Amino acid sequence: RGGDGAMESAAKGGYVLANLAEVVERVLGFLPTKALLRAACVCRLWRECARRTLRTRQRIAWVSALEPGPAENHALVRALARELEKVHVLPQTVLYIADAETFSGHEECHEQKKARKRNSKETALALEKLLPKRCQVLGLVTPGIVVTPMGSSSNQPQEIEEGEAGFALLFPKIDGVKIHTFHFSKDVKNRVFDESKFAEAGLKNNPDLRVVLLFGYNSWKTGATRFLHQIVNPLNEKSIILAGGQVESFTSLTSENSHAQPGDACGVVGLAFSGAQIQSATVLLDQDVADERTAEAAMQRLKAANIPEHNTIGFMFACVGRGYRHYKTKRNMEADAFRKFFPNVPLFGFFGHGEIGCDRIVTGNFVLRECNDIKDDLLHGYTTVMTLIHLGSTK
Repeated sequence: RGGDGAMESAAKGGYVLANLAEVVERVLGFLPTKALLRAACVCRLWRECARRTLRTRQRIAWVSALEPGPAENHALVRALARELEKVHVLPQTVLYIADAETFSGHEECHEQKKARKRNSKETALALEKLLPKRCQVLGLVTPGIVVTPMGSSSNQPQEIEEGEAGFALLFPKIDGVKIHTFHFSKDVKNRVFDESKFAEAGLKNNPDLRVVLLFGYNSWKTGATRFLHQIVNPLNEKSIILAGGQVESFTSLTSENSHAQPGDACGVVGLAFSGAQIQSATVLLDQDVADERTAEAAMQRLKAANIPEHNTIGFMFACVGRGYRHYKTKRNMEADAFRKFFPNVPLFGFFGHGEIGCDRIVTGNFVLRECNDIKDDLLHGYTTVMTLIHLGSTK
């Protein structure tokens, strides 16, 4: 009889899991995304339940890499391979940033340059293979990394100016928000930039455009600064937040099936965020911000923008000349100041070769700093740009 009872219970359980969508959906809701996609192959009911579950997962996720990996793999490759089995989002757009030195196969070791058994193209391909095929991927390498450890939005962000580190931001499909990548490469034959390319990239005639993150590469090349001005100036409007900086190089741009730029090229890559529900703000920490008091005053200006902290992400784009050298050996000063005023917003970014941004807030047409209709100066050196992007409330 005991055996009969167990069989009867199993039969009832099987009936429930094969016919009652509410129960199936509740059970599937506990699964990470990779397991959920496997479960979707069981039957039609499970497939529909899995689809509905995925549509509710609209929170940003991220993978952080803070410990050196084995010689053949960058720490970010190892972390992404491990953590993608656990995440509860299906990435539609991914921005990853890693330290240039170890990503590209070199590190300082015992005062000598030591080649590692990896190169940037192989590392980029290894990262891309881990992500969904239809995912937009933008990958950058920079001299230093700003990253919030995994586990909680309230974890203390870290400024990592030397050593192996990186992060990958995983943006799922979010109702009311469109995120797309773009790339403008300098044409050596034509000094005048064709602005029709802005429209093709969704950066012109787009009333819902709210935030553009811009990253210049090979900034040391002749004409690179002039080309960056040609991109930034037409976008310098009060209704759009512009932020970013000059990176070492970009390693991935899968929307164009391009894994690396030609060695002699320079240009701009980036992400554009469109959606009426998006709110954003930036503040500029100039050279005079050099101690804890002035750093916290800058964060107070950002706090005054009243950007909702729920479903918000912070970006920090700093000059390689700042960090602990600028603050007289005190490390993590700006990240600590950010965390003090934004205890539940994860912070990401880099130390680079120049910064893009200014004091500005976009919630409707209100601006944090009025400029009498004069275009803001957006290109800087020896500064830090702090940016908040709120992607709307999540269910």
